[in-house]
Amino acid sequence: MSEEFPETPETEETEPVKQRKNGLYPGVSDELAESMKSGWADTELHGLEPIAQAGHTADRRAALSARFPGERLVIPAGRLKTRSNDTEYAFRASTEYAYLTGDQTQDGVLVLEPKGDGHEATIYLLPRSNRENGEFWLDGQGELWVGRRHSLTEAEQLLGIPAKDVRELPAALAEATGPVRNVRGHDAGIEAALTDKVTAERDEELRVHLSEARLVKDAFEIAELEKACDITARGFEDVVKVLDKAEATSERYIEGTFFLRARIEGNDIGYGSICAAGPHATTLHWVRNDGAVRSGELLLLDAGVETNDLYTADVTRTLPISGTFTPLQRKIYDAVYEAQEAGIAAVKPGADFRDFHDAAQRVLTEKLIEWGLLGDLSVDKVLELGLQRRWTLHGTGHMLGMDVHDCAAARTEAYVNGTLEPGVCLTVEPGLYFQSDDLTVPEEYRGIGVRIEDDILVTEDGNRNLSDKLPRQADEVEAWMARLKG
Repeated sequence: MSEEFPETPETEETEPVKQRKNGLYPGVSDELAESMKSGWADTELHGLEPIAQAGHTADRRAALSARFPGERLVIPAGRLKTRSNDTEYAFRASTEYAYLTGDQTQDGVLVLEPKGDGHEATIYLLPRSNRENGEFWLDGQGELWVGRRHSLTEAEQLLGIPAKDVRELPAALAEATGPVRNVRGHDAGIEAALTDKVTAERDEELRVHLSEARLVKDAFEIAELEKACDITARGFEDVVKVLDKAEATSERYIEGTFFLRARIEGNDIGYGSICAAGPHATTLHWVRNDGAVRSGELLLLDAGVETNDLYTADVTRTLPISGTFTPLQRKIYDAVYEAQEAGIAAVKPGADFRDFHDAAQRVLTEKLIEWGLLGDLSVDKVLELGLQRRWTLHGTGHMLGMDVHDCAAARTEAYVNGTLEPGVCLTVEPGLYFQSDDLTVPEEYRGIGVRIEDDILVTEDGNRNLSDKLPRQADEVEAWMARLKG
């Protein structure tokens, strides 16, 4: 077995377990080791109901099987990543693995073995910690330290997939014959074990397919995205209620307030929250969130809650910290709102994916010309040359789902050059950003950044705004803030 793909360490009865350097205990006595083996209740769970999405994950695996007949498919969850020394980042299962299994545990691996006209799925997981050899209390990842794992029988009941001990996987992979594909980037040990059985090109085809399979959401996914947007709306309300406290501290108060809502009602935030006050709003991915919050300036809050089943919202509102827009702030805000309205109107079945971007960019370009920032050029000429991008900067939206920038590995012809159909969920998020040091705009514009972003579901007859519980129109934003501030 390769060093990169180790078994969970087992303790030799005759040898003291390696202790943490500078640990306070000198070792483990035979008497202590023996006493830790017994006196524990049977905690096996019986009669567990399948998870809510078990039927959907089975359908997804069946579709994957049909796409790659006769090939062994390996989809890892991933491993813990070190943050510093002996501390790790919170684990988040790979999207591909969670999409196909509904499981979120570290070290898990889904294997689809060719069988007949299809495949037989097996999920490889770490079983309950072994009490006989001390693993559960002497191993830093044992259950006494990090919590109880499901038994393999429990996992089978919950997921609807036959489960085996992940420590049996290296031998199973070594014995494998025939074509194999692996989703790379999540488990270096598996990649090392499969070096002579896979090719980068074939593995990439699997990754691309799993991205494109998520372009159209099923009923479970749509419900999860709705839930994510609803919780996110409550998080934005929480922020408005504490803006006075944020003024006394910093953007971090806003970040922490939204994170609290995400953890109370969801799994986490879906991405690093952008809590950009004042001129920081002109930095697209301002995630330091350590700046001052000042009355009279704008707060650009781009944040999304990730549900317990790992679907994320992605919403942006630009709010007057005082509760009221200044005339110039409102002028810029209204331009972005008008552009977003045009973009949302272009989202419908049969439309090109690019249509909503083009519609929003046209409106913003018209406004920039109207304000005298682009000379006497026509709208079409500006768009041809891309000159508006000095202030619009980014594309107007992207796919949304389990990843905030979902389906990222999809082919260009299926995504950016593709056609919208019912079940597609995307963001529409135009913006205008006038940098503090931009000498090409009037001084009063400098340091103002505005973005409005909503999560839009393509329906049979048009679209539905999943994040519409948050107001967008300027008067409605002010009234909403006044109500929340009491």
